[in-house]
Amino acid sequence: MQGAAAIMIAGLGARTPVGISAPMSAASVRAGIVRFAQHPFMVDGAGAPMVVSAASYVPASVLGLERYLALAVPAMAEALEPLARVMSSLRPVPVALGLPLERSELPPRSQVASRLEAALEGSLEGRVRISRVHSAGHAAGLLALQTAAEWLNQGAELCLVGGVESYIEPETLEWLDRHEQLKSQTHRWGFVPGEAAAFCLVASERAMSRYGLQPLARVTAVASAIEQDRPDTGRVCTGIGLTRALQGALAALPSGAKVDHVFGDLNGDRSRADEYGFSIARLGERFVDATAVCTPADCWGDVGAASGPLFVNLAVAARLRRYARGPWSLLWTSSESGERCAALMGPA
Repeated sequence: MQGAAAIMIAGLGARTPVGISAPMSAASVRAGIVRFAQHPFMVDGAGAPMVVSAASYVPASVLGLERYLALAVPAMAEALEPLARVMSSLRPVPVALGLPLERSELPPRSQVASRLEAALEGSLEGRVRISRVHSAGHAAGLLALQTAAEWLNQGAELCLVGGVESYIEPETLEWLDRHEQLKSQTHRWGFVPGEAAAFCLVASERAMSRYGLQPLARVTAVASAIEQDRPDTGRVCTGIGLTRALQGALAALPSGAKVDHVFGDLNGDRSRADEYGFSIARLGERFVDATAVCTPADCWGDVGAASGPLFVNLAVAARLRRYARGPWSLLWTSSESGERCAALMGPA
């Protein structure tokens, strides 16, 4: 399914292991700063300390839902800063929120959403309303962006899009180790667990003018698909789902133009690399260089549901700081549950 076009990015917010704001996080990735470190007490099945990428400014004693709040609330507030002058006169801004896949150590997604909303009431005077929750893991943030595109094209003026995830919970780390997903000397194709929250304020072109917002970038298309041949099915995955999502986003690329930048959630898992390889074998002519993928998991670890909105931040930073190779960026994310999502971003 393809989301409608011409929605604008008007604000960004982020909290990651490499930064306490959107600009700082993007600059750290640009500089190649890495925040991998041994966990203070967790060891893997081989007895070695687990390596994680944690937000050091959040105390290690803060766990569970409180850790999600510590990451998400400041990121949401940062993304809403461009509306500070007019916030008191607005109706509550609807939020499309990306969350992890359901896990036993996490509270139900409805509880996470309600707690986030309650935590914002004091600092933001209740001017947000969480209207849709996507519990889809890696693809959740871009699925939320697709939802926002649909809302804006149905007449909404403003939306807040975001995702939050933390793999730092001890029970989560143990689960990853048992399922051979934790990167270690034993599991070389695993990933480094990270945590982050990221949000984007998106607006219609009319709202940009009405509220005096400065355009950061344009989201030209968002598309999603389902991969049936996931690794857990035992069938060979040839990237059909990801190919369809990429094709949906690329359909909005102007004739003769090519994608200049690619941002993907490759994290060291071999199946992800294989899936993307199959996809670009079909679509490679649409890219300047489809193999030149920005993989920020190398800096902040795997950040799951926050990935898509963080990729938006990186694409915007490349444009604003003038190190972008060209105007067109393609973002893609893949969930273990089969969701595949892609977004095309172009000049504002």
